[in-house]
Amino acid sequence: MKLVWKAGERGGQGLATRDIAASLGVSASTVSGNLRKLDRDGLIEHTPYYGVVLTPLGQQVAVAMVRRHRLIETFLVQRLGYSWDEVHTEAEALEHAVSETFLERVDADLGHPTHDPHGDPIPAADGTVPASPGTLLGSVEPGSCGVVDRVSDDDPSLLRYFDELGVGLGTHLRVERVRDYAGVIAVTRRSADGAESLVDLPAAAASAIWLTPDPH
Repeated sequence: MKLVWKAGERGGQGLATRDIAASLGVSASTVSGNLRKLDRDGLIEHTPYYGVVLTPLGQQVAVAMVRRHRLIETFLVQRLGYSWDEVHTEAEALEHAVSETFLERVDADLGHPTHDPHGDPIPAADGTVPASPGTLLGSVEPGSCGVVDRVSDDDPSLLRYFDELGVGLGTHLRVERVRDYAGVIAVTRRSADGAESLVDLPAAAASAIWLTPDPH
């Protein structure tokens, strides 16, 4: 359900069974069986050739699950010193084991954060989701500048690659040119001391970064 919700959060429509299976690393038949149960419970609607979408009840349940996951990720980074590429799997394991009381205390201890270590918005206790106005780097026009405000946590190895490049939340990037023939986007990265360096980002990296506009 979180996968379906995240697909909608990032501008997608219905999520295909094969995409869910690939993301979870399980067979399509396993996914289909689980989807039938969720459908019977009134949490999803599964339309052939369109995909899986959440019902209003499913939206409520998914938002609560996403809140739990992202709060735990934030706690692991801020309080236990995890790096941003380590927390997704840990949070997946922990989110099913902690109580609502524990989660409320984590939220209070962290000062009620609005975004997790990857820049993803953390839904509030009432289900409202903070705005995330960023634009995917891959759709930004050459010459545009922006600050990284969100990075996909789908692939830990990609997060480690960004660490090597010095690209993280708050990094200033300027799109120089798009090399479609090579499948890369050339960007200028500005470090904290103002030094600039040219970086070629592969398509997979460019589709995992969101920028908010910054003319400076």
